[in-house]
Amino acid sequence: MLESNKESLKLEAMKRIVGLIAKGKNASELFPAVVKNVASKNIELKKLVYVYLVRYAEEQQDLALLSISTFQRALKDPNQLIRASALRVLSSIRVPIIVPIMMLAIKEAATDLSPYVRKTAAHAIQKLYSLDPDQKEHLIEVIEKLLKDKSTLVAGSVVMAFEEVCPDRIDLIHKNYRKLCNLLVDVEEWGQVVIIHMLTRYARTQFVSPWREDAMFDENNEKAFYDSEEERKVEQTRPYIMDPDHRLLLRNTKPLLQSRNTAVVMAISQLYWHLAPKHELSIITKSLVRLLRSHREVQYIVLQNIATMSIQRKGMFEPFMKSFYVRSTDATHIKTLKLEILTNLANEANISTILREFQTKLLTQYILNLGKYDQNYDIRDRTRFIRQLIVPNEKSGALSKYARRILMAPKPAPVLQSAFKDRDRFQLGTLSHTLNSQASGYLELSDWPAVAPDQSVRNVEVVEPVRLPFVSVSVCGYNRKQKNGNAVKVESRSESESGSESSSSESSSESGSELDSDSDSGTDQKKNTKPKPVHFVAYYSACVTSGINVSLQQVEKKEVSLLDLDDFLIITYLPPQIMQKTLLLIIMTKYILIHIVLSISTQFFVNCMCSLLHLCVFLACQFDAVSWHVHVSLQASSPVFVPETSHELLHRMTGKGLSAQYRFTRQPCIYGNSMVSLQLTLSNSSDQALENIHISEKSSTGQNIHRFNAIERLEPQASVTVSMGVDFNDSTQAANFQLCTKEDEFSVSIQPAVGELLLPITMSEADFTKEQGKLMGMNESSATITMTPENVSSQSVNRKVVSVANIGVIPSSQENIYRFAGKTVSSGSLVLVSVALKDPDAVITINTEKTVIGSMLLRQFKTALTNSGP
Repeated sequence: MLESNKESLKLEAMKRIVGLIAKGKNASELFPAVVKNVASKNIELKKLVYVYLVRYAEEQQDLALLSISTFQRALKDPNQLIRASALRVLSSIRVPIIVPIMMLAIKEAATDLSPYVRKTAAHAIQKLYSLDPDQKEHLIEVIEKLLKDKSTLVAGSVVMAFEEVCPDRIDLIHKNYRKLCNLLVDVEEWGQVVIIHMLTRYARTQFVSPWREDAMFDENNEKAFYDSEEERKVEQTRPYIMDPDHRLLLRNTKPLLQSRNTAVVMAISQLYWHLAPKHELSIITKSLVRLLRSHREVQYIVLQNIATMSIQRKGMFEPFMKSFYVRSTDATHIKTLKLEILTNLANEANISTILREFQTKLLTQYILNLGKYDQNYDIRDRTRFIRQLIVPNEKSGALSKYARRILMAPKPAPVLQSAFKDRDRFQLGTLSHTLNSQASGYLELSDWPAVAPDQSVRNVEVVEPVRLPFVSVSVCGYNRKQKNGNAVKVESRSESESGSESSSSESSSESGSELDSDSDSGTDQKKNTKPKPVHFVAYYSACVTSGINVSLQQVEKKEVSLLDLDDFLIITYLPPQIMQKTLLLIIMTKYILIHIVLSISTQFFVNCMCSLLHLCVFLACQFDAVSWHVHVSLQASSPVFVPETSHELLHRMTGKGLSAQYRFTRQPCIYGNSMVSLQLTLSNSSDQALENIHISEKSSTGQNIHRFNAIERLEPQASVTVSMGVDFNDSTQAANFQLCTKEDEFSVSIQPAVGELLLPITMSEADFTKEQGKLMGMNESSATITMTPENVSSQSVNRKVVSVANIGVIPSSQENIYRFAGKTVSSGSLVLVSVALKDPDAVITINTEKTVIGSMLLRQFKTALTNSGP
C-alpha cells in the first residue's frame, strides 16, 4: 500500500503502521518504504510519516540522512505542525556531522511565530547538547532568548532545557523570575513541575532564611524595592521582613495544591517545606493526605516524604493520624511506611489511641496461641512462661503477682532510630530522596545566604509600547471680511508627551482659529502657548505650486496663509484603519466645497487644490509607512438554505396537553448579536385552556436566553408561534430551561447542531484566500473522501454543504473548487470551508480558530457528501 499511487491507500497504510507502533510492535523494517513518502503533499500523510520517523530515525540513521534536505525544506512549511515535526525528526538523527544543521534549525525555530514550534526548539536543545556538549555556549544564547518568551506553552520546555544545559546560570533567571511566577498557573502540568523545582533552587540562593525566630511576614512590603544604601544598613539591625519576590513565589504556587496532577502537588509541597516559614507549612498537609487515596505507587512516594517531614514537624500530621492506620488491603511496603509514620507521631497524648487501633489485647492472645503450637520447643516454653506471667488463672503460681513489678520496672526508655532521619539532606520529591543515595544529575539545594543578594537584578525595564501618532486636522472658516486666513494645519505628535500637553491638546486646538485670527499685536507669550506645528508639507507645496516665493521658516512662522472655511474640525484618536479613510474623505469633501464657493478666484482655487492634493499624498505616505493589520469586514448575508425541519421540545403527553416544537430560522437574532434565533410553536391538544405559558427566569444553565413574552391564554386545539434567542457561546451544549404554565413546570432542552451556530457572510475570493492563509496549521482541518457520482455536480455540493451549516457561498473562479464562508454567532470567529474535487476524490478543508467546531463540521460534511440522496 505504501508503494501505491493513491494517497488514500498510503494514508491508510501509515495509520496501520502507527497503530502497530502504539501497540509496541516493531515496524523498523518498513523504514525504507515509509521514508519515501516524506515529501508527500498530503498534510495528514506527512504528519504520520514524521511520527514514524521520530520513532525510528535514531535506529536508521543512514536512511534518515538521505532525506535531510526534505527535512530542511519542511522547516519552512506554512503548517506549524510540519515545521515542528521536521525539527523533531532532525534532532532525533544523532549523527555528529549534522550538528551545524541542527544548530541553525534550532536558532530559526526559536524565533518562529508559532509557540508550538518554539516549544519543539526547546526540546531539541537538550538532544543537541547530549550529542555535542561543545555547543553549550551557543545553546545558552538560544535558551536566554526563549526564557524571555511570554507563551505558557514554551515556558516549561525552555526551563527543562535550562536545567539540562546550564543549571548553574542563575543570572539567566533574574529578569524572568517574576514572569515565571505569574505564568506558573497557566503552564501545562509537567512544565509546572520543572519550573517549581528550578524556582526552589533559585529562591535558596537569592532570599534570606524565613526560619529565624525574629522573622516578620509582611506581604505588602514594597519599600524593599526602593530603599537606599543608608536605609539598608539600618534594616540589618531590624527584624527579618520577607522579600516581596519570596512572597510572590509562595503566593502564586499555593493554588496549585488543588491540582489533579500528583507530581504538581508533591512539587509544591517540597517547595513550601524548603522555602516557607514554619507556621505556613500546615497548608500542604491536607493536599498530601489527599494523595494517599491514589495508586500504591503514588502512596509509596508520598508516605516516604511524609515520614521525613514527621520527624521534624510531628504537629503537621497529628490531626490526620487516622489516615495512616494500616489496612488489610495495603501492600507490605505501604504498611511498613505507615507504621514508621505512626511511630514518629506517637506521644503520651495519642499512644492510647494508637494501641487501641492495634487491638493490643486480641493481638497478644493471637500471638500466644501461635506460640503454643510452634514447632520450636524453646518458643513453646517461652509462650507458657509469658502466659502464666501476664494472663493469670487458677493454676498460676505466685509469679503472676509480681508481673507488673517485673515488666514495668524503672528503666531507660528505648531510643528509636528512624530510617528516615538522615534523608532530609536530599530535596523532597527527588529520586535521591527515595533511594537515600545521591542519583546522577541530582542538584543540591544551597544553604540560605546570610545576606540577600541585590534584588534589583530582578527588576525589568518596562518598554513603553509604540503608540499611534496624534493627528489633528484643523480647517478654519473662510471669512470674506478678513483679509488673512489660516492654512490647513497638520500636527503629528506622540502620545508619550507630558500629561499637561496631552490634556490641553484639545483645548489648544479648539482655540487655534481664534488665536490665529488675532491681530499682529498679540503677545509672544500667546504664540508660545500654542503647540508648534511639525508638518508643513501640504502648506509649503501649495505655496510653491502657486508661484509664491516662501521659505519653510516663513511657513513655520505663519507669515503666509492659504485657506479659510466656515467649519472647524478636529479628528483625533481614531482607529488606524478608519483614520486614513476618514481624513481623505473629509479633505475631498472640502475640495468640492472650495470648488463651489471659491470658483470666482481662479488663483486661489489652484492654491487650495494643490494644497489638498499634497496633503492627501502626505497622509497616505504617513499611514502606508506602518503595516496595519486590517481584518476583512465580516458582513452577514441572508441564508442560502433554511431547513423546515422542526424538532420536538415537549411532547403532549409529558406536557399534559401542551406540546412544543422548535426550528432554527438561520436569521440574525433581533434580541442580540450573539444569539441564535429560534422559532417555537406551542400547541394545546387538551380539552382545557392553558394559561400563563412562559419560560422560568431561574431556569437557564449558563446560556443567555431571551424569553418570549408570556402567553396569557391558549385555547384548546389552538397553536401559537413565538420567537426566542439563545446564546450558545459557540458550543453544542444543550440549553436547559423550564417551560411553565400556570399550574405546571416542564424541564426541556434545545440541542443545537454545530451548523446552526453560524451565520453566512459575503467576501470576495481574494479575501477568502487571504484569510485562509492566516488560519493554517492547528486552525486547519482537512479530510479526503470518495464522493458518489450524483454528488459531484456543483449544485449538489452547494446544496449539501449549506444544508449542514448556515454558511454563504463564495464565488470561485476555479471550476472544481467550491468555497463557503461564515462566522460563529457568539464570538464572530471566521469559518472558511472549501471543497476541492479531484475525481473521484474530494478534499474538504475547514479553517477556523474554533478547532472544535471545525472538527465537528468536518465530520458532518464528510457524512453529507459521501451519502447519496438529497
